[in-house]
Amino acid sequence: MKFLFSKYKIFILALLSPMCLFAQTNQNIDNKQQNIEKTRILFVVDCSHNMNEKWQSDTKIRITQNLLSNIIDSLSGYHNIECALRVFGNEKEYTLGDCDDTHLLVPFYRLNGDNIKAKLKTLIPKGTSAVAKSLEKSAEDFPKDKNSRNIVVMIVDNIDKCDGDIQGISATMQKQGKYIKPFIIGISKGMKNNYENSGIYYEAKGEIDFSKALNTIIKQALHNTTVQVNLLNNKQENTETDIPLMFFDNESHKLRYSFIHSFNSNGKSDTLQVDPLITYDVVAMTLPPVEMKNISFSAGEHSVINLSTSQGTLYVKYVNNSKTFAQKTYPIAVKQVGKGDIINLQQLNSKEKYIVGFYDLEVMTLPRLKLDSIEIKQSSTTTIEVPEMGVLRMEKQKSDIVGGIFVRNRDGVEKIYNIEEGTLKETLELLPGEYLTVAKSKSISKSNQTIVQEFKIESNKTTNIVLSIKTK
Repeated sequence: MKFLFSKYKIFILALLSPMCLFAQTNQNIDNKQQNIEKTRILFVVDCSHNMNEKWQSDTKIRITQNLLSNIIDSLSGYHNIECALRVFGNEKEYTLGDCDDTHLLVPFYRLNGDNIKAKLKTLIPKGTSAVAKSLEKSAEDFPKDKNSRNIVVMIVDNIDKCDGDIQGISATMQKQGKYIKPFIIGISKGMKNNYENSGIYYEAKGEIDFSKALNTIIKQALHNTTVQVNLLNNKQENTETDIPLMFFDNESHKLRYSFIHSFNSNGKSDTLQVDPLITYDVVAMTLPPVEMKNISFSAGEHSVINLSTSQGTLYVKYVNNSKTFAQKTYPIAVKQVGKGDIINLQQLNSKEKYIVGFYDLEVMTLPRLKLDSIEIKQSSTTTIEVPEMGVLRMEKQKSDIVGGIFVRNRDGVEKIYNIEEGTLKETLELLPGEYLTVAKSKSISKSNQTIVQEFKIESNKTTNIVLSIKTK
């Protein structure tokens, strides 16, 4: 082993000197600038028989052992980083085709770097390439911790020889939030089509490419990147602000970050720090929300996202000129024109901002006040007035009277209320309009003794009616 180390010593130091400098520099960074959450990196190493092949300066397995050992050393100074080692193809001969030959050699725990390097040195390639099986098993290697970033780095020398669905496994594990999209480094040519849809794929054509791929992955694993989100008006000006911004994991749909948009001292959108390993769906929580899907960032590069969030204000107020009745607080169901979903329940006498466009409103008065195609304009306030209610006082000759109250409208009549059985008096607040009651005592069996009574409701006035039983 002394001979092997001497052989590689100069080459490895030259190859990884940027990484050593990178690690040394970042150990001086204040902890607040590093990721607060724990990052766990699982290295999955191919130890199938192909790894015995000669590759530039030595065999593939020995090159892998040395490069990974240097990476492990560079990570030892980070208190929020834990590593582990899984290997496949290291126990059974490849002629046996054992697709269960995958093992977690070193689990996650602090300061296990020496143990990982020791295990790496003992690896002797023997078996078959159980890539998909190893990726599936990798999900079980991470401790149950909702606040950790779980990263898989696979080093492979062949396609899966066990007919495993690596793409399907990767997608399922990501959706379940087991780990972030895996990194896959191929150290043989021609495997891109097999792996590029399963993770972030790097093809290493030589030892330098291999080293660069590892360095790039670790750089992304260690540090956040910066992004600005511009909220644009209808003139494409960055003027909107104070809007919640949500960053969701595109695969697992897990909420990763929540911010309130702000402008910095220079009048520009404030800079945010996010994890560059995740693909995001970014949502501005306007009414309705504005979303941009499938956004990726590169570590160390500043990004800018532009979202069209032109807004205006809707003010729905209750007319109370007489001051006789107290102010009302009816909720208002707000929908976008042509869409069925309620996007907000706004309270009467309140102001809310909405994305510019047309909306249908339904005020929860009795009867419902429906207002169609209300336009919201950029930086303007659209004011809607709800007329003063009137009061209906209804007396019943008997408590077993049943029936309903109907309002007259352009379509004829519409039932708005069921008369309450078992009471002699009812008081209702109604919108101004023309109404009628259709009622009957349950004790009377003849339909022609139905009580039909018309009445009118006026704002700020009380209307009294009596439901008298017909006997003939």
